[in-house]
Amino acid sequence: MLIDRVFCVCAAVIRVAFWALPFCALLSCSRESEDIPNQREGAAMDAPKPASLGTNRLIDATSPYLLQHAHNPVDWYPWGPEALALARAADKPIFLSIGYSACHWCHVMAHESFEDAEIAAVLNDYFVSIKVDREERPDLDEIYMSATMLYNRGQGGWPMTLFLLPDGRPFFAGTYLPPRTARGRIGLLDLITEVARLWATERDGLVQAAEALTEGVRRFATVAPDSQLPDPGVIAAAAAGYARVFDSEYGGVLSGATNKFPPAMAMQLMLREYDRRIEAGEPAGDLLEHVERTLRHMARGGIYDHLAGGICRYSTDPQWHVPHFEKMLYDQALVADVYLDAYTLTRKADYARVAREILDFVLTDLRSPEGAFYSSLDADSEGYEGRYYVWTLDEVRQVLGARDAALFAAAYDVTETGNWRDRTGHAPPGPQNILRMRHPLVEVADCHGLSERELATVLERSRLTLLAVRRKRTPPHLDDKILTAWNGLMIASLAKASRALNEPRYRDAASKAADFILRTLERDGRLLRTCRGDRAHTDAYLDDYAFLIEGLLNLYEATFEPRWLDAAQRLAVAVRDRFYDQDGGAFFFTATDAEQSLVRTKDVGDSAVPGANSIHAMNLLRLAAIFDRSDLRGDAESIFRALGSRLRGSPFGFDRLLAALDFHHRGPREVAIVGPADDPRTQALVEAVWEHYLPNKVVVAIDPTQPDAAARASSVPLLRNRGMIAGGPTAFVCSRYVCREPATNPDILRRQLYPQSAGPGVELDPHGPSTAARHSAGLPQAARAGGKTGNTQR
Repeated sequence: MLIDRVFCVCAAVIRVAFWALPFCALLSCSRESEDIPNQREGAAMDAPKPASLGTNRLIDATSPYLLQHAHNPVDWYPWGPEALALARAADKPIFLSIGYSACHWCHVMAHESFEDAEIAAVLNDYFVSIKVDREERPDLDEIYMSATMLYNRGQGGWPMTLFLLPDGRPFFAGTYLPPRTARGRIGLLDLITEVARLWATERDGLVQAAEALTEGVRRFATVAPDSQLPDPGVIAAAAAGYARVFDSEYGGVLSGATNKFPPAMAMQLMLREYDRRIEAGEPAGDLLEHVERTLRHMARGGIYDHLAGGICRYSTDPQWHVPHFEKMLYDQALVADVYLDAYTLTRKADYARVAREILDFVLTDLRSPEGAFYSSLDADSEGYEGRYYVWTLDEVRQVLGARDAALFAAAYDVTETGNWRDRTGHAPPGPQNILRMRHPLVEVADCHGLSERELATVLERSRLTLLAVRRKRTPPHLDDKILTAWNGLMIASLAKASRALNEPRYRDAASKAADFILRTLERDGRLLRTCRGDRAHTDAYLDDYAFLIEGLLNLYEATFEPRWLDAAQRLAVAVRDRFYDQDGGAFFFTATDAEQSLVRTKDVGDSAVPGANSIHAMNLLRLAAIFDRSDLRGDAESIFRALGSRLRGSPFGFDRLLAALDFHHRGPREVAIVGPADDPRTQALVEAVWEHYLPNKVVVAIDPTQPDAAARASSVPLLRNRGMIAGGPTAFVCSRYVCREPATNPDILRRQLYPQSAGPGVELDPHGPSTAARHSAGLPQAARAGGKTGNTQR
C-alpha cells in the first residue's frame, strides 16, 4: 500500500523516537480520535492569557481562528508569499499549524503550547511559524491532511501539526501535541527542539523524508481516468456495504474506537437505493430500517440540541450521547437534508420536526443581519467544553419547579449523579447532564400517569423556559466569517425544505442568502471564498462554485424565478473555463490561475462536506436535463470515468458521486408546469411534485401571463412549445424528453410521477401520502406497523 511505503521510507530516515510521536499523539476535532489525558488535569480552559500582550501578523486577518492567535507570543505568519520567502531567505524549516475556530482540541493546544513563552521562544528562533484556517484555505488543508494521513497510516485530524522544508514539502505530520513530554508521550517543546537539531545536523534525512512524503501525496492525488462508466452495481454495493457496517442497535458507523459522525450522505444513498429497489420490484432489505434507526437515535441523543435545535459535529460514544459540542453550518445543512428525505419517504412527522428545528436554529443563531450564514459555534464557553449546554438537576429544579422538573428530568435523563463525567479536565467539574432521551415519550407518560399529549405540553413549556435561561449564559464563540461553499449547502437545504415542508420562510431565507453571496462575493464573473465584515477575499475553489450552483438550482425549483437559473448557468460556464481538466477529465479543486502548490488536487471524495466533483456532477446532469445539453452530460460522465477505478476499488466515501451516478443511470423525471404563479391550481400542481420522495427529478415552470414568458420558454427546451390546456394550469411529465399526456389535475400528476411500480398489488392513493404506502410494500409487517405518523419522540 502507498501508506505503508511512505511510512517505511520516512521511518528509515527519521530516528525512531521522532517517528513514534504520531501514534501516541493523534487526537482530532473532526477525524478518528481517542481520549487523551490532559496535561493539566482538572484545570479549566480559561480565556486566552497571552504571555505577550503584543500582537503578531495575524492581527490583520479576517479569520476568527487566526485572530484567536493574534496575541500569542509565537511570531505567527498567515500563509502567503511573505512567510514562504522568509523561510527560504532565512533557511529555516516551517512550523505549520492548521485548525479552525470551533475546534476544541485546537483551543487546548493553543492554551497549552502557543501561549507558552518557552515554546514560543524556540519556535521564533528556529522556525517560520505559519497558522492556517482550514475553512478559508481548503486547498492547503486537503494537501497537508493527505500528508498527515499518509504519515500516520490513515489517521488525521485537527489541529494539524506539520514541519515543512522552506519550499513547503512536509517531512513530519501529526495532530494534537501536549506541551511537554509526559507519560511516555513526547511533548511539543521536546519535538521542536529535536527538529531544530536535526535541521542543523542531519538535514539530508529530513529532505529525503520530505521527498518520500511529497511523492506519496502526489500519487495519492493522482486520478487515472477509466474508459468505461461505472455501472449501477457500484451503487448497490455501497448501499449494501453500509447496511453491513451500520450499528444494529444505535445506527450510524463507528469512526475509530468510539466516535460517530452523522452519516448524512451515506443515509441519503441508502434511501436512493431503497427507492430504486422498490421501484424495480426487488427486495428492499433493511436499508430503510438502518436509516430510520440512525435518525431516531441521533434525534434522541446528546448530539442533538433538544432546546434550540441543531446538531453537533460528532459524538464520542456509540450511543450518540456525549458530543464534541461545536456546531458547524455544513452539518446543519447536510443533516437537515437527510431528515427531509426521510420525511418525504415515510411521512413521519418526527423527521419533519427535526428538520425544522435544525433549520430554525440556523436562522436564529447562525444568520447574519444581511441574510448570509456564519460558519460555526464553538464547543467551549467560560473556559469549558460544553458548559453552555449542560445542566445539573438542581438547576433544572430551580428553573422549572418540582413537578415540571421531575417530568423533564425523566424525559431527558437528568439525574442527581449526572450522566456525564468528563475525565480530560476540559469539561465543567462535578456531575453534569447532557440532555438526551433514553425512552419514548409514551413510556415516560405511562410511568407518570399522564397521556402522551399532556406530557408533551409540559415538555414543550419546559424546553422554552430552559432555553430562555440558557441564553443568559456566556455563549460559545461565534465564527462569523461567511463562506461561499457552506452558504451554498445551506441555501440548497433551505430551498428544498421550503418545498418539502411547504414553508415559504425557508424559501425567503434562501433567497436572501443567495442575493448576498452573488452581490458580495461575485466580482467580474468570479466568486470569492470568504468575507467577514466588509472584507471579501480569496479566489473561490471548486466547492464554492459547485455548492452554490446546487443551492441556486434548488432555489430556482423553490421559486421558479429565472434569475437563479441564469446565475447557475453563468457559474457553470466559469467552472468549465477555470477548473476543467482537459486531459484527465473531472475538475481540479483550484483554478488554472490559482497559487501553485505541491499538487493540484481534484477533491474526489466526501469528507466532512461532499466532494466538489460529486456535487458538480449532479449540477451538470440537472442543467443538461433542463437545457437538453449533451456537452454538460458529457462533462458529468468525465467525472464518473475519472473516478471510476476508485469507485470500483471501494465505493465508500463517494456517496454524493454515487447519487449523481444513480441520477445518470435511472434518468430524471422532467416536470414542466405552465400556469399563472398566483393561481391556486398552479400551486396545487407544484405541491404534488414535492409531496413525496422522488430524488431524481428536475422541475421548471413558466407563468404565461408575464411579459417575457415567450422568450423565457424558448430558452428552456423543457418549456418550449408548452401551453396551458383548456386555459388552465398544466403539468408535463417527461423522461429523456419523451412526455406523457398533459396533466391538469394534481391526482393525475401524482399517478404520473409515482406510478404503480412500488410492488405487487400496491395501489396508489391519489388523495393521501402515497409514498409511505408505496414503500411500505417492501417492508416486513413489523416495520409497517411502526410507520404511523405522529410526534412520538418528544
